[in-house]
Amino acid sequence: MVEIILFLHVVQVPLRIGLALLLLIAAALALASWLERSRRISPFGAVARGIRASLDPLLAPIDRLVARGGGQRTSTPWWGVFAVLVAGALLLGTLEFVRNVLAGVHYAGAQGPSGVLVLLLSWSFTLLQAALLVRVITSWVGGTYSWIGRTAYRLTEWMLGPIRQLLPRIGVVDITPLVAWFGISLLRGVLMGAIGG
Repeated sequence: MVEIILFLHVVQVPLRIGLALLLLIAAALALASWLERSRRISPFGAVARGIRASLDPLLAPIDRLVARGGGQRTSTPWWGVFAVLVAGALLLGTLEFVRNVLAGVHYAGAQGPSGVLVLLLSWSFTLLQAALLVRVITSWVGGTYSWIGRTAYRLTEWMLGPIRQLLPRIGVVDITPLVAWFGISLLRGVLMGAIGG
């Protein structure tokens, strides 16, 4: 397991460099496509035809999303750069998450039963805080009745219900998730300190 953790740590540096280069290339291609789409260069020249032939097939899915959202066709290349940025951040974040989980499991296993208990408690608190965050976000943007919204509701209502009964509402703002978040953080610190985590 140590080899996997080390590999995931080492591979991040070249991956970051590669993603930075990919982002620069995507930005340069987006600029060329934007120049063609906004008619800053002649649409009938060989350069514009080459840009359309090479980049339009890549941008077609983003074009459809932008058109469906009511956006301008000239903004599509920049949305493509944003998609590359988000995909790179998700890839790096996933690798970092997997590395941290594996390192935590390895460390907990080396510490014995108390290390495993600390790890399980830490994961439980993290899961509760993530469920609170998901519940707040789905209440803002919709999706409360999606599977992730329902799961977040099931994981958090047992603690939000009693808090909601104790605290008054502040206008239309429900501060119970914020109070629960700080309560979880406080309880986590107390328990981890008590068991030596």
